[in-house]
Amino acid sequence: MAMLYTGIVAVRDRARLQEIVGILLKFGLADVVQVLGLSRWAPWRTAGEDGDAQTQASRPERVRMAIEALGPTFVKLGQILATRSDLLPAEWTQALEQLHQQAAALPWDVMQAHIEAQLGMPIEQAFSHFDKEPLAAASIAQVYRASVLRDDGTPREVVVKVQRPGIRAGLEADVRLLKHVALMAQENFAQLERYRPVEMAQQVSEALRDELDFTIEGQHNDLVADAFAQQPDIVIARIVWELSGPELLVQDLLAGVPAHQVPLHPELDGPLLARRGAQAFLQMVLRDGLFHADPHPGNLLAMSDNRVGFIDFGLVGHLSERRRDQFLVLLRAMVESDANGLVMVLLEWTGDAQADIALLESAVERYVAKRNDKPLSLGASMMEFMGLAREAQVAMPADMALLFKALITADRVLLQLDPEFDVVRIAQPMVEAQIRARYAPERLLREQRAAMVQLYEMAADAPKTLRLLMYRLKQGRVGVDMNIRHLQRVSLAVERAATRMALAVVAGAFILGMGPTLLAWDVRWFGVPVFPVLGGLGAVVSLAVLALTMRRQKALE
Repeated sequence: MAMLYTGIVAVRDRARLQEIVGILLKFGLADVVQVLGLSRWAPWRTAGEDGDAQTQASRPERVRMAIEALGPTFVKLGQILATRSDLLPAEWTQALEQLHQQAAALPWDVMQAHIEAQLGMPIEQAFSHFDKEPLAAASIAQVYRASVLRDDGTPREVVVKVQRPGIRAGLEADVRLLKHVALMAQENFAQLERYRPVEMAQQVSEALRDELDFTIEGQHNDLVADAFAQQPDIVIARIVWELSGPELLVQDLLAGVPAHQVPLHPELDGPLLARRGAQAFLQMVLRDGLFHADPHPGNLLAMSDNRVGFIDFGLVGHLSERRRDQFLVLLRAMVESDANGLVMVLLEWTGDAQADIALLESAVERYVAKRNDKPLSLGASMMEFMGLAREAQVAMPADMALLFKALITADRVLLQLDPEFDVVRIAQPMVEAQIRARYAPERLLREQRAAMVQLYEMAADAPKTLRLLMYRLKQGRVGVDMNIRHLQRVSLAVERAATRMALAVVAGAFILGMGPTLLAWDVRWFGVPVFPVLGGLGAVVSLAVLALTMRRQKALE
């Protein structure tokens, strides 16, 4: 089945498949091509050649360069893998963190036509000013600076993010190929199961789907802006919705400097900015459950009056109330070096996957012993914990892995603002407040009432369920639902056997019913009776087929 699907995919996306294989070979990844069974799609070289790859570069670096050459779909996969220190060693995540999507800017006449098509009007009619030179150019979008007029006639400085025209079809083809390769890898290589390649390919697909619809980014932006509307120290750019759409996003321009440039501006207070930025980010995580998932220095700006600005909500994380509770338990277990608490969190994260309890407990004990009551550095602790998960062979949930990576990135930025910054000291009162809210009497009472309602409903249904079960036991009609491996094959074999039996019954009935009549006709050919001879030949062939079938079944046993 996989081979058939490979053929279908290859016919549909043959040119792109050859291009992908060629790039992998170029960067010395012939073994990857061979393992994935893609050697026959090599456009000009055999899969055993390293080509003109930079032999001085390490393997993680060559993979990073190949991913960048493969384009935005694979860059998105690499960016997701860069967050997975629970799956990959440090040298791999560090290499993948360097991934970028910079690209040569498309000419203005191409982009102008596309912008006006999205606006539904000439650029001059929508904007009072528009710079033709882009501020940035990436593989998915280009960003321009412009201005619009407010109702009172004053200019409003904005940035315009516009999607490159015609990229959707190419990305969809890449996603198809990526999903297929992930399926083949998961089916054929048991050692890759803990990496969940199919789940990761689906995550890439969903991330690109969201990234290609700028209205989703705008909605996330406004949700966070609303959450901080009463906090003047935190600034979130507002969206100009009347000019925005799925492929065009217009939002306020925030005038600020990146975190690493703060020391060059004596009017800015680094420690104060660090404290405000940390409080804002922790509020997103602990209170709102919607957080900026890529808070690198370019997305966190220091503004006048020591305000903190957040931009670019193309990548956000979502945390359910249950996940936030788990994170609070985890933080408390880290602070208190509670090995049992850490084990319980990791076991809960394994879900349906099998976990080696002994391996997990020994890894946690080593992690706790290594800490040895040292002061808790949030970023370092997150990295150490993801290393613990990798050692214990536990794949973290995707949302938690994204949170950990965001915390590590934010911690680095905050330390650029204030090298002596202690994020744990800032986080402690917020964590304690959330824990108090988690175990507040009114919430516990609400949860208890909900549990009692469920128990009452179960108790009310129990007599009917037992009565029905007893009735079916008496009638011998209790069904069993089993999950059997290769059940589809078993079902197909049974279906074929039933079809053959039905045909045999019909044929037998036909022969028994029509046989005497046909024999009575006494039809002859060159003096030989036709129907008796045909009947004899049919009997011989049937016996031969039956004998061959029984012999094959005996050999299989």
